[in-house]
Amino acid sequence: MTTATERPASPQQMYIGGQWADAADGTTMVSLDPATEEPIGSVPVATRADVDRAVAAAAGAAPDWGDLPWPERAAALRALAGRIDDAAEELAVLDTTDAGLPINGSRGDIRSAAGEIRYFAGLGGEAKGATLPSTPAQVAMTQREPYGVVGRIVPFNHPFKFAAGKCAAPLMAGNAVVLKPAEHTSLSALRLAELAEGLLPPGVLNVVTGPGQTGSALVEHPGVERIAFTGSVPTGRAVLRAAADHIKHVTLELGGKNPMIVFPDADPGRAAAGAVAGMNLRRSMGQSCQSNSRILVHRSIRDAFLAELTEQVSALTVGDPHDEATDLGPLAFREHYERVLRYVALGVEQGARLVTGGHRPAGLGRGNYLEPTVFADVTGDMAIAAEEIFGPVMAVLDWQDEDEMVELANAVDYGLTANVWTDDLHRAHRTARRLHAGTVWVNGAGRKPLGTPFGGYKHSGLGTEGSIEELLGYTRLKSVVVNLRA
Repeated sequence: MTTATERPASPQQMYIGGQWADAADGTTMVSLDPATEEPIGSVPVATRADVDRAVAAAAGAAPDWGDLPWPERAAALRALAGRIDDAAEELAVLDTTDAGLPINGSRGDIRSAAGEIRYFAGLGGEAKGATLPSTPAQVAMTQREPYGVVGRIVPFNHPFKFAAGKCAAPLMAGNAVVLKPAEHTSLSALRLAELAEGLLPPGVLNVVTGPGQTGSALVEHPGVERIAFTGSVPTGRAVLRAAADHIKHVTLELGGKNPMIVFPDADPGRAAAGAVAGMNLRRSMGQSCQSNSRILVHRSIRDAFLAELTEQVSALTVGDPHDEATDLGPLAFREHYERVLRYVALGVEQGARLVTGGHRPAGLGRGNYLEPTVFADVTGDMAIAAEEIFGPVMAVLDWQDEDEMVELANAVDYGLTANVWTDDLHRAHRTARRLHAGTVWVNGAGRKPLGTPFGGYKHSGLGTEGSIEELLGYTRLKSVVVNLRA
């Protein structure tokens, strides 16, 4: 057994205006290791006064940062990516301890974060305006300008990847950022601030920690001109309502109940491997908005597919996330673990057939562990087929008619991703066009080239991330018309 090293120390104060600070009232909250349920540190619970200070620091820093030539901002971000590379192993161990991610998955997250920062640093020159058709008396042009202060709220499932990667575009566009990590997994976001010291001017990146009330204070703050939130649909709705009072531009990357569609010409074993990969079991135990938790398989190959899926899922190792042989670690925190267990019980209660999993693994008496779970004989009206579970639970539904399948695939409130398995290229294109989803994979799932836009239809969000469109979305377009002398 190969096990990653012990968790390195991380800051346990907020980072505001280039200074480390406790909450104004001294209140803290404890971070727990989800594998042992033991304390691993504590972080401040930011008050509204703390959020005020962070926004003021960002507002003070934003003009000079935005006025810097973009190559200088790019150089600072590339240097930050280099520091992340140098600290990659300790960052991976930190996220594995704080969030329960398998160590190999955490390592992938750190590489991804550094890569995303470099990607946006390379796009800096694309935030540009244009010269428009003019007349002898006038010259018209456009300019792109940063918003100023951006509030960035990120979820618990990939703590460092989202904290670092999702700040890259607003920073590169010339904004200052107030980052609010998830309350249960804040430690690596504070380590990010520590890595940025001396590279980003004070106030350009601020990190405030706390529960939902801290996020609400950030969203509602009149000094925050742009909000980006990644998380659940109910919280996304609350963010949108609060932002509406101040007419703020908002990006929302929300949940998914994503269909995987298996046609009769697909290879059952290959499709089953795709289902395991697309569930992000080895990266985040299915705690992913893009997991293909709803599998729609043609009736003619249902049994063969289920046999392959059951065999592959049963072979996965659940255990200590620091052990390199582990495939699935614990779920991120106790309340979420209990929520997923309630969905498992509800699936059985509503008549689905539990094929494999659904229980705490033998030998793991503590920690938020759950076997990867497969249900069959699922119908579209069951909760496990319609609602986002955000855990290692797959619902297998069967279909006979293609039109029926498309209707079933689109019959949920979400529209984030989908994947289609077939050897028929015409069928693949036809189906992709009919699916209400922001991203559709064909004969694959989960992985996409850097720079591919990612966003959702319906309740899965507003706007896109991960591409040039995200960078431009952190700028405002201004028209300038110059009157010329006769």
